Amino acid sequence: MLGINQEMCCDVIHQEAIDECTEQHLTESVVEGVSETFKALADPTRIRILHNLSKRELCVCDLAEVLRMTQSAVSHQLRYLKALRLVKNRREGNTIYYRHDDAHTMGLLQMAIDHASHINDDKGVIK
Repeated sequence: MLGINQEMCCDVIHQEAIDECTEQHLTESVVEGVSETFKALADPTRIRILHNLSKRELCVCDLAEVLRMTQSAVSHQLRYLKALRLVKNRREGNTIYYRHDDAHTMGLLQMAIDHASHINDDKGVIK
C-alpha cells in the first residue's frame, strides 16, 4: 500500500523514451568531467577567484588582497583550479599572473551568478 506522498508509476514501459535516452547516453568520462567542474564551482572561494579572473589576470598577492585571504590559501585554490585546467598562468620576471582558461566554465559561472542575482532580486535582496 502506497503512502499519501508516494508517487506510483503507470507500470508501462515506454520503449521509444528508453531508446531515445539510451542513444544519448553520456560516457563515464564526460559525467566525471561535469562532476569535477561542479565540484570546483561549489566552493565559495573558487567562485570568487574565477569571478575576479574573469575580469582580468591577477597575481596571487593581488588576489589575496581582493579576497582578504592569505597568499598561501589563494595559491592552494589556484593549484586546484589549474589541475582542472580552469586557470592558467604566465610568468613575468618573478611574478606569476593567473587568468581563466575555460570559456565554457566561465559562461556557466556567469549564468549561475546571473541566476542567483535574479533570485535574490525577486526576494528583495540587493546585489
